[in-house]
Amino acid sequence: MDIQEALGPLRQHIDHIDNEIIALLNERVRLASEVGKIKMRKGGSIYVPSREQLIFDKLSKLNKGPIQGDAVKAIWREIISASISLEKKLVIAYLGPEATFTHQAAIKNFGSSLAYRPMKTIKDVILEVERGEADYGVFPIENSTGGAVNQSQEILVDSRLKIISEVFLPVEHCLISDLPIEKISKIYSKDQALSQCRDWLQRHLPHAELIEVESTAKGVLIAKDSSDSAAIGSELAAQSHQVGVVAKSIQDRVDNSTRFIVVGDTPSPAIGNGRDRTSLVLSVRDEVSALQKVLEPFSKRGINLCKIESRPTRLKPWEYYFFIDIIGHFDEPI
Repeated sequence: MDIQEALGPLRQHIDHIDNEIIALLNERVRLASEVGKIKMRKGGSIYVPSREQLIFDKLSKLNKGPIQGDAVKAIWREIISASISLEKKLVIAYLGPEATFTHQAAIKNFGSSLAYRPMKTIKDVILEVERGEADYGVFPIENSTGGAVNQSQEILVDSRLKIISEVFLPVEHCLISDLPIEKISKIYSKDQALSQCRDWLQRHLPHAELIEVESTAKGVLIAKDSSDSAAIGSELAAQSHQVGVVAKSIQDRVDNSTRFIVVGDTPSPAIGNGRDRTSLVLSVRDEVSALQKVLEPFSKRGINLCKIESRPTRLKPWEYYFFIDIIGHFDEPI
């Protein structure tokens, strides 16, 4: 028996399963489309992160292998994305240009079937959603190495939008240029990326000028046409803009990751079981024990604070906003 004869029955079985899968997928999408029509009539949200999480939880329990859980989630992410695209043409604004880490985070969260709109700045992302030109916005809020993205925090203070979901993305930085490393005298990237690679740059390019730009992908575009420059960004950005990679994994921590947030007009319902997170912004009077008085109610009610930091208000010297993250949904009784 040759290889074709040996493989024949297996391939026939696979073809049969494929026929069943495609029929079931189309039926699932059709039913999801009916759900979407009801949501539209009743004024409900098409994108509901809490409902998606319940689906992923159910699939995790049902999956007995050998396919890995992350692979199952990625497959269903695309199925859900295809379903949403038939319900409504959702537009997702993100910190661009294309191939930024934010772009990757947006696709990881929403799938590849929706419409993505790159924006020049985080402020532009917010405005695009507030004007109704985009349904949701995605931008970075903090990094495990570089800490909070201050610009994101400051812009959120003045916005009416709600944080409805979060996305964690492992971040691997590359030194991107068509030049050999000894000819590089300038490095362009976003401030956070430069911060996350500070030690590596000090060791390998101590005399290079570090120049901040709006995004990592913007840095790649600048370096592409430069005779003395490189950029820090993703390997995807290098491939997308056809620029060489001088060095990979130059971030100072191997576990470097960034938390991105999804913002929109309508808050998401609670997931429950301690898996929700609420972000608050507080301002207090400049007086003794002011912050302590603000925090006491959380302690008395057994609410777990997982993050607190301050930023100047810019309204008056030495006055601060306090950014507080708590475990739990803002709509849950306490």
